[in-house]
Amino acid sequence: MTKPVVLVVMDGVGETPEELGNMVLRANTPTLDELKANNPWQKIKAHGGAVGLPSDDDMGNSEVGHNALGCGQIYSQGAKLVNESIESGNIYLSDTWKDLVSSVKEGGKTLHFIGLLSDGNVHSNISHLLAMLKEAKKEGVKKARVHILLDGRDVPATSAPEYIEKLENTLAELNDADFDGQIASGGGRMTITMDRYQANWPMVKAGWDIHVHGEGRQFASAMEAVETLRAETGAIDQDLGGFVIAKDGKPVGAMEDGDSVILFNFRGDRALELSMAFDGDASFDKFDRGAIPNVKYAGMLEYDGDLKIPHHYLVNPPQIKDTLTELLVENNIKEYAVSETQKYGHVTYFWNGNRSGKVSEELEDYCEIPSDVRSFDECPWMKATEIADRVIEAIESYKYGFIRCNFPNGDMVGHTGNLDATEIAVESVDLELARIKKVVDEEGCILIVTADHGNSDQMLEKNKKGGVSVRTAHSLNPVPFIIYDKDARHEMKEGAFGLANVAPTVAGLLGIKPYDSWEESMLK
Repeated sequence: MTKPVVLVVMDGVGETPEELGNMVLRANTPTLDELKANNPWQKIKAHGGAVGLPSDDDMGNSEVGHNALGCGQIYSQGAKLVNESIESGNIYLSDTWKDLVSSVKEGGKTLHFIGLLSDGNVHSNISHLLAMLKEAKKEGVKKARVHILLDGRDVPATSAPEYIEKLENTLAELNDADFDGQIASGGGRMTITMDRYQANWPMVKAGWDIHVHGEGRQFASAMEAVETLRAETGAIDQDLGGFVIAKDGKPVGAMEDGDSVILFNFRGDRALELSMAFDGDASFDKFDRGAIPNVKYAGMLEYDGDLKIPHHYLVNPPQIKDTLTELLVENNIKEYAVSETQKYGHVTYFWNGNRSGKVSEELEDYCEIPSDVRSFDECPWMKATEIADRVIEAIESYKYGFIRCNFPNGDMVGHTGNLDATEIAVESVDLELARIKKVVDEEGCILIVTADHGNSDQMLEKNKKGGVSVRTAHSLNPVPFIIYDKDARHEMKEGAFGLANVAPTVAGLLGIKPYDSWEESMLK
C-alpha cells in the first residue's frame, strides 16, 4: 500500500450543465469547484447498463450504485434480474411460486400482491405485477387482491392515476366468472409500509393494519381515494395517507387464513421490515400485529442474503463475489465505513455485495450515526457534520488504509422536492468536504470524491405542454469522479467509464492488484 485512500460518496449529486432545477449548480460549492478546477476528474455513468439495469432509460439508485462501486463489476440487477426471470418463465417454475399458487387454489383462497405501483424500475415495475396476475389466472387462481403503494418519487410526483388506471384496465380484462381481481388497499410510500433501516416502524404498522386487517379510511375505489386525499391535503403521491377499498362497509381484501402474499418490490431496503413482520414468529416485538392470519408470504427477491429475509422469494439474487472488501482483506488492508442510518446499509451491506456480515472482524470497522426521524427538508444538513467528524477521526487514528463515507443529503433532501432545502443540503456536504480535504492534506492521504447517482442536479422538469413541475426522482445524469492528492497528479484514461470502474481505480491507488473479473482502472 502507498498512501491511505479516503472515498467520499455525495449521494444524489449528479453532473450536468443544464440549469433547470439544478441545485448542485445553484448551490455555493467552493470545495467541489476547486477540486474540479485543479485536479484530474471526469464524469462517469451511474445508471442503466453501467449498473446492470435493463436500458439507459433506467435511473440508477443507491443500491445498485453501491453494489457496482464496491465490487468493480456489472451484475444484472433489480428490474433486469426480474425481467429475465419472467421472460424465461423461471419465476413460475420456482418452488415458492408453485407453493403459493397451489395453496390458494386448493383452499379456494386469495392471492395478494403488495408493492410500489409504478414503472420507476427502482423498487418495482408494474409490468411484473401485471405479468404475475395474468399467470395466476392462467394457472387457475380464482381470487386476487392488490395492495398498492403510490410512488411519485421515482416517477412524476402526481402520476398515480396513470398507474391505477393501467392496473384497473388489466384487472377488468382478466375478471370473469372464474377470476375476481381487485385493488384492496393503498397509500403513499413515505406514509405507510415502506420504511427502511428500522427508522420508523409506525409506518410499517400503518401499512400492516391497512393491507392485512383492512383497517383504515374506506373508499369505493383507489382512484376516488387518491383524488379525495389529494384535494384534502394537497400532498403528492408519496405523501398521501393510507386507504382501504370497501364494499358495503366491508374491506374487499383483508387477509385470511390460507391466503398467499407476494411483495413484488425487488429492491431490498424498503422491503425488509414488512418481510420481517410477515415472517416473524411470536418473538416479533416491533409493533402489535393483532390477530395474525396464517398466510404464506414471499418477496420478489431475497432482500438480505445473510439474514435470510424473507424466508421465501421468487427470484434468486445476483451472486456477487470478488468485492473490493475481499481484496483489501486478502492484502491485509484495514478499512472503515461510515454514514448515517439512511445510507449506512449502502456503505456496508450493498457495498460488500449484499453481505450483512463482515468479511473480517479484525480488518473492518463500521460506524452508523442515527438519522433524524423527520422530513429531511426540515433539517437539510442532516448528519453531515457527524459523518465528517468520524472520517477525520479515522484518518487521524492511522489505523486504516481505506476509508469510505456516504453523505445522504443530496439524495434524501432532493426526494422531498424542496428546492431551497436541497440547495442547503448540497452546500452542507461541500462544507464537510472542505473539512475532510484539510485533514487529507495534513495526513498525506489520497481523496476520491464521487456519487452513486443523480438527484439534486435535476429537480424540475418540463412536461409535454411546456409547463414546469417538481421532480423528486433520481436523474439519468452521470456523476463526478475526482482524484485529489497534494503530492502527485494521478492521470486518468479517456473513455466511457462507470461506477464499476471505481474499485479497480482504488486498488491502483493503493498499489494492489485488482481481481481479473473486474472492470478496468481509470488510471493511466
